[in-house]
Amino acid sequence: MNQRKIGEEKQEQSIKRATDKGGKMEFPVRCFSCGKVIGHLWEKYKKKVNEKESPEKVLNELGLERYCCRRMFISHVELVEDIIPYQRF
Repeated sequence: MNQRKIGEEKQEQSIKRATDKGGKMEFPVRCFSCGKVIGHLWEKYKKKVNEKESPEKVLNELGLERYCCRRMFISHVELVEDIIPYQRF
């Protein structure tokens, strides 16, 4: 198996684990640039994009017009499940 295929499978497994557990991933509550509250929109965005809707269309439907807020959704990477095994306790 090539590295790209392995990476894609790991990402799918990570998303599946997070959604199976019903856990919510860490997403910023506010936009880093303008401070608008956007955290409550993450689950809706994620659900619609997973249903194969265009991210552009979903962001428009959610009323996100500022490019700084749109960036927060498009560039977010869910890493919590990958980091959890390395906690120090």
